[in-house]
Amino acid sequence: MKTPICKLVGIEHPVFQGGMAWIADAVLAAAVSNAGGLGIIAAGNAPAEYVAGQIKIAKTLTDRPFGVNIMLLSPCAEAVAQAVADERVAVVTTGAGNPSKYMNLWTGAGIKVIPVVASVGQAKMVQRGGAVAVIAEGCESGGHVGESTTMALVPQVCDAVEIPVIAAGGIGDGRGVAAAFMLGAAGVQLGTRFLVAKECGVHQRYKDKIIGAKDIDTITTGKRLGHPVRSLKTPFSRDFFSKEYDMSVTNEALEALGEGALRLAAVEGDLQKGCFLAGQIAGLVKKEQSAKEIINELITEAEEILNGASKWAK
Repeated sequence: MKTPICKLVGIEHPVFQGGMAWIADAVLAAAVSNAGGLGIIAAGNAPAEYVAGQIKIAKTLTDRPFGVNIMLLSPCAEAVAQAVADERVAVVTTGAGNPSKYMNLWTGAGIKVIPVVASVGQAKMVQRGGAVAVIAEGCESGGHVGESTTMALVPQVCDAVEIPVIAAGGIGDGRGVAAAFMLGAAGVQLGTRFLVAKECGVHQRYKDKIIGAKDIDTITTGKRLGHPVRSLKTPFSRDFFSKEYDMSVTNEALEALGEGALRLAAVEGDLQKGCFLAGQIAGLVKKEQSAKEIINELITEAEEILNGASKWAK
């Protein structure tokens, strides 16, 4: 299964692993890249020294292309932007902001920039700025989300830009991959499915929460603050949700409530105070597998579905 994104990025399969803060490290990224996809190290709010260190580790674990995801609202974004340029990573994906101020730096270092977008307007803007592709992410995804669903967003972005589109949000198996291609996407990005990869170093209780999740087990919080986030329903997320609609709780207090909650989930597996980011597709994820097994299963299922699609149209 080859699409334009494979040749553009230099990968075997059109599958990206999402850049998940506190989770997507060099080990996971290298495993995904070695399996033929594009592994991505998450910078999150980490300092440039940490990100550069992870890049160096990944280079010892794989000779295939991998990327770094940069959250542009991070206080370390500028230093991280320089670090990835210095290390000349193959791909940079961006989120939570406009990457235009760094585009010349990255493209000058030979880096392919592929921003995550939640609207047609954002997609057009980054295409003008020099992005080689975009990741159109629907609100079904885990972490920070927009308003549009993947089903609605992807075809509109495909119609609006001339660069390849990678679909993200609500994709967890080969059916989702096949559906993304039918919407016009040239690739897919998955986060929640890779949370349970054997090479993923997230706390085992986090993996167990994903594997045990049902279809209705996610919740979106943070709309009042202007940056909604999807996570699993837990004591933390339910408490945050209730306080979000309590006008006696200030925005500052609400922001403080969420500080460090993702680390508590990802690193410590704290079931009470941790924020377990996950997409709506978590209910479809039922087993822990290696990155290679995940990618092979995705591609095999998608090929079978696409090859048999003619039975519906005669």
